[in-house]
Amino acid sequence: MDRTFDELVAEADAAPMAGWDFAWLQGRATEQRPSWGYSRMLHERLATVDAALDLQTGGGEVLAATPSLPRLLVATEGWPPNVEAATARLHPRGVAVVAHDDGSPLPFADAAFDLVSSRHPVVPRWTEIARVLRPGGTYLAQHVGPASVFELVEHFLGPQPEARRGRDPQDEVAAARAAGLELVDLRAERLRIEFLDVGAVVWFLRKVVWMVPGFTVERYLPQLRALHESIAADGPFVAHSARHLVELRRPATS
Repeated sequence: MDRTFDELVAEADAAPMAGWDFAWLQGRATEQRPSWGYSRMLHERLATVDAALDLQTGGGEVLAATPSLPRLLVATEGWPPNVEAATARLHPRGVAVVAHDDGSPLPFADAAFDLVSSRHPVVPRWTEIARVLRPGGTYLAQHVGPASVFELVEHFLGPQPEARRGRDPQDEVAAARAAGLELVDLRAERLRIEFLDVGAVVWFLRKVVWMVPGFTVERYLPQLRALHESIAADGPFVAHSARHLVELRRPATS
């Protein structure tokens, strides 16, 4: 028997939000993964370096799955629930987790790391990344690209022409070069997402709070009802995420 709008929304609105785990969406939403396999790439690189830093680590899920860790591995995170989750997950493996406000300088010495990584950073601070990399060191990251999941965003907020232009990978590379980094690799893909019921949308927007700022079920009840009816009539709500892989290097000194 199909579940009602009220049942789906109430369940998603009451679901826990701790950490950065999206397992709650299993069976309720699907998303294509980028072809390059960021986690695998990062795990391979971590096995080859002496000191590494992972920025905005979330709940530490990607690092926790790494088979082989470098001698020194540090992770930063700014959201208190994620700091707690990352600490519980990573401390047993000897990874230091540092609570850090992304808007402030990194609390590390110059040229401290061979590798700096990040999965979906909010805003990369290129001058700080370049500063903490050793000469010849690498930045390897997967970023969110422009207009990611904007089919969903604009369902709730209407057209967002200015926001659509943000997070352009070429702009990011230009800013990184201005900070003294060299481009090694840049790849971009758009990937299909399907939301199979309205509860998945509610949970997703509660989790990824910057998509629809100030989202609550009460505030957006008409849009949610319209979306529920659309899924019932036409099948899954389809959106597209944007991702790009970026690899940069701090030039070796002569």
